[in-house]
Amino acid sequence: MPRTAATLGLLALAALAGLLARALGLPLPFLLGPLIAAGSVATVWSRRLPEGYVFPPWLRLVFIAVIGLMIGAQVRAELFAAAPRLAVSFAALVLFAALAHAGNYIIFRRLGGYDRATAFYASTPGGLFESIALGEAAGADLTRLTLQQFLRIIVVVTALPLGLSLWLGEPVGSAGGATLAKDAVPWSDLPVIALAGVAGLVGGRALRLPAGQLTGPLAVAAALSLTGAVHLDIPQWLVNVAQVVVGCALGMRFTGLSRGLLLRGAWLALLSVGSMLVLAALCAALLVRVVNEPFDVMLISFAPGGVTEMALVALSLQANPAFVTLHHVWRILVTVLGLGLAARWQRRGL
Repeated sequence: MPRTAATLGLLALAALAGLLARALGLPLPFLLGPLIAAGSVATVWSRRLPEGYVFPPWLRLVFIAVIGLMIGAQVRAELFAAAPRLAVSFAALVLFAALAHAGNYIIFRRLGGYDRATAFYASTPGGLFESIALGEAAGADLTRLTLQQFLRIIVVVTALPLGLSLWLGEPVGSAGGATLAKDAVPWSDLPVIALAGVAGLVGGRALRLPAGQLTGPLAVAAALSLTGAVHLDIPQWLVNVAQVVVGCALGMRFTGLSRGLLLRGAWLALLSVGSMLVLAALCAALLVRVVNEPFDVMLISFAPGGVTEMALVALSLQANPAFVTLHHVWRILVTVLGLGLAARWQRRGL
């Protein structure tokens, strides 16, 4: 019961933080507000939480499925007609992943002073959980590795919408009133939404899809949309709740970490993410005419955040979320494949 009360209290605080962030005009207010609020609790007031408290992973899982349904409902046949253009940007992503990983390794190894295993697995531009699992097996410092991987996602999610707002000179996405969700969705649609979400979660796990909790529901919603069987309209309030839960879960990842370790990790993350965003912007600028997508869509497609978080950024900015999500799933596949090869080389002593 104390754990349930703690979770409800955190979500209430996160929701209030989201409302405050929206009043302040921040982009992605219902993600960034809860993230900041929960991160503050995790680092400053963690002793007031029940001993051994962990934010319920199943709760995050449920609402990631909602985000997947939201993206899948935007899939149109035109996306598949862009296959030749996708091949070009997918090839560029392979090069981006290799260069980003190499650059990050230099930052964490030379400037951060991390040992080789920690620096190598903290440097990956994707595959968060795979990086942590393989890094632990390779003898990496698990605390620093986990910190850098989560900070990578958090810094990207925070910096990208703010940077785009400053670049355009006005609030963008949800802060500017943009939305792909629907306001007037009848309550009678909720059972269909729930059934599609459950089918997607089960299918994603059974098929072992990358980021299956997101891509499974996405595939189900896309199939329903493309066949014309059902077009899922996700209500705005449900999308907001999903962002609050995801932001809260991200912020609580900092529980138990010292301020000194956080500050050191933060400046390394800023250097790492900064270099990757510059590289992503360069790739986006070179590909705009080839792929025939706007610069912001290409930039978000290359930005090294998590699949779920980048999907939320794309949704907020109305930046072709299905296109963006495909690129991030590909980036993770490329990164995980590279990690698998690296792990084999390490076991052979190469």
